Amino acid sequence: MRLLERMRKEWFMIGIVLAIAGAKLEPSIGVNGGPLKPEITVSYIAVATIFFNSGLSLKTEELTSALVHVRLHLFIQIFTLAFFPATIWLFLQLLSITPINEWLLKGLQTVGCMPPPVSSAVILTKAVGGNE
Repeated sequence: MRLLERMRKEWFMIGIVLAIAGAKLEPSIGVNGGPLKPEITVSYIAVATIFFNSGLSLKTEELTSALVHVRLHLFIQIFTLAFFPATIWLFLQLLSITPINEWLLKGLQTVGCMPPPVSSAVILTKAVGGNE
């Protein structure tokens, strides 16, 4: 009975190991154009499912109380989507006069303009029992 309890507790890790083992044994299932159609399922369905599941777990009271913090939400959006990318761009302008490879700078600019990985943050926050 102890093993069954442990498996119930560690179901996510067991699932990850099984998924990795399955991918190693039969990689053709997950290639572009394969039966799982990752070009569609990962890009659209998986992301939508993560956000949908996250939204289902929100309590209505928490959601309505968060809505009143409009200035905080605006600050976060402006900082993440405008201030940080602009700062990275200025920093890269300074770096462009150094002998650093141009393509490395373009890669840093791309990464600097990307919003934080929201879906990962939601999953990790929930995994440690945090407040979404």
